[in-house]
Amino acid sequence: MERREVAAVLAYIGRLDPRTIRADPGEARDQLAQWHELLHDVPFATDYGWDVREAIRAHVLDSPYPILPVDVARAWRTYRRDRIDRHTDPAPAADPDDPTAWRAELLGTRQAVAIGTAAPSTHRQLTNGGPHPDVEARVRAIGSCVPPTIRAALAPYRPARAAREAAVAAGLPDSLGVGCPWCHAREGEPCRSRRVGPDGRARGNAPRTTPHPTRLDLAAAEITRQGAA
Repeated sequence: MERREVAAVLAYIGRLDPRTIRADPGEARDQLAQWHELLHDVPFATDYGWDVREAIRAHVLDSPYPILPVDVARAWRTYRRDRIDRHTDPAPAADPDDPTAWRAELLGTRQAVAIGTAAPSTHRQLTNGGPHPDVEARVRAIGSCVPPTIRAALAPYRPARAAREAAVAAGLPDSLGVGCPWCHAREGEPCRSRRVGPDGRARGNAPRTTPHPTRLDLAAAEITRQGAA
């Protein structure tokens, strides 16, 4: 800020907090010099969210103590740090074989973001806007996020899922949509082969590619119940 801008800031502070007003001309001159020394690199306002008057109002509302120039300078540094933390360096347009020009453009972009003359580049920021329209169109076209050719190639490596998908495609009940009362497999998990040994204990725990008949019956009954409801 220039001296006239600092003078306008002091006048604004005086209206909000009369304790800061200096009636003596010499004290007012010293106050202006002190504030200008500490705030000469702090802008009055920027196009992207910074306004020194907002920082002053926040301090007057939150603190019982008169505002000092360091309070404004610290608020500006917090603002700069937040903008840099939200910024992702875009690839410079300069020739990468010219490291001097490439670095100068990179640093220039960072400086513009830091001082508030440019918006942070947040192209890598996570959003909750949902999938891109192109993705939705492709999913509608193939019916799934996994293309049929990839699904067929994966079938030998996940036989239980392949059997489940084949059953659903054939109009049969989704057996993995319910738990298995025989092997106690939970919903979504394949059935397990359980054999009873001579001592009466269960033997074996290998996953089955096909569900137990009782699980199929339970899935069919669940579908019937939902249809009746």
